Amino acid sequence: MNIKRFAAALVLITVVAAVAGCNLPIRPTPTPFVFPTPNLTMTAVFKPPVVIPPTVTPPSPTQPPATAAPTSAPSPTRVPVTPTNPPPTPTNAPPTSTSVPTTMRLRPSVEAPFQSKVLMIDGDWSDWTAKAYPAVSVVYGKSNWKDDADLEGSFRVAWDNTYLYVAIKVLDEQFVQGSSGQNLFRGDSVEILFDANVSADFFDDSLSADDFQLGISPGKGKVGENMEAYLWYPKSKAGTASSVKIGAVRSDGIWRVEAAIPWSIFGVTPANGQHYGFAVSVSDNDKASENLQQSMVSNASGRSLVDPTSWGDLTLKK
Repeated sequence: MNIKRFAAALVLITVVAAVAGCNLPIRPTPTPFVFPTPNLTMTAVFKPPVVIPPTVTPPSPTQPPATAAPTSAPSPTRVPVTPTNPPPTPTNAPPTSTSVPTTMRLRPSVEAPFQSKVLMIDGDWSDWTAKAYPAVSVVYGKSNWKDDADLEGSFRVAWDNTYLYVAIKVLDEQFVQGSSGQNLFRGDSVEILFDANVSADFFDDSLSADDFQLGISPGKGKVGENMEAYLWYPKSKAGTASSVKIGAVRSDGIWRVEAAIPWSIFGVTPANGQHYGFAVSVSDNDKASENLQQSMVSNASGRSLVDPTSWGDLTLKK
């Protein structure tokens, strides 16, 4: 092939190719790809769009979720007040709703022996064999109390199936008693405190219907004359206790009184080994011109009338 023919053929091929290219469809300019911003995670990039149904109102992003109101306001915690001078804790187990004490109170313990022979209630101690206990703690009017010659007491206790017997000896320079009935404490007199059901309210520091306050006067104006007993508490039974037998004598700055107290006053059926709350106290007045209670001594040093836990213990023995 000569050179001229070869060149002509090459030109013809080029023209045919150009014409064919002009018949192809025109492609649109492609959309450039935009890379995601660097602060989006892959989850955010490929997360499908959130579609909210048209019937639901989306919650406001600033509105907190509703909280159910409490049915009642919580009760505040109450802190118990500790008393300034709490009563001593008994040696037995601490109180619980089911605890039943089996031991006596910490306060002074008194034993009353069984009396097989009838005691003469006349103020004479010669027929007594029971132990004597002191009543020397000043529990009221200490500023009026001078010394043991002014006021000091001792006592004995015994029992049988009918009576609780109490004998009291009092050192007192001057006997003054011008009161009677519910006011007999405003003069020289004796007071018996008796808890008839101590096991049931061993830890109860307030008076109840089984706590008794009995006063005994050795005489109005003179020892041995117009003697009487008066029950102050329980209030439902308050009044003159005429069933109490009393005998009293006086000599050399001492007066003595004996009392036979029926168990029926306390509503008690006595038995060997029983325990009761118990305290013996003596009131004194040295002002003949006035009816008043100047001072009081007791066998229970912490005696408080309104707090039976401050009384002592009485045990019946056979």
